[in-house]
Amino acid sequence: MSEHNLDRYDLKILAELQRDARISNQELAERIGLSPSPCSRRVKQLEDSGYIARQVALLDPAKLGLKLTAFVLIGMDRHTPERFAGFEQVIRDCPEVLDCCLVTGMDADYQLRVVVPDMEHYQQFLLGKLTRIEGVSSVRSSFMLNQVISSTELPLQHMGLQ
Repeated sequence: MSEHNLDRYDLKILAELQRDARISNQELAERIGLSPSPCSRRVKQLEDSGYIARQVALLDPAKLGLKLTAFVLIGMDRHTPERFAGFEQVIRDCPEVLDCCLVTGMDADYQLRVVVPDMEHYQQFLLGKLTRIEGVSSVRSSFMLNQVISSTELPLQHMGLQ
């Protein structure tokens, strides 16, 4: 199954599951206009072909006491595959880091999204972990004041979903 043979039912399934992955197969089938058995088979095919990577529960960070989000730009001292691999290996083991992206177009090599309870915890993360990673030469942090948009839904309009 490739993006070229996804039909309107597949796209509707993907759109609905992005909104609510806990929806029953019966309800999903009704929403997209299929009977339950073919709907279930299509979901399984979408999973098997990798379109549905996994299903998760989205938690509320504030209710869990995680009230500070930092966007962190990391500069590396050397641009070698070994240096980058070392950084990435260490950063994968930091539960505070929700996203780590190798970036271009700015004075940084990586951009992180970090979530912690407060500034004290951020300082501990910064000084106790981040700046101790071999090769980190600069760290610039910005802090989220207000989240205007938060979505996990990928846009599917380019694939013909209206």
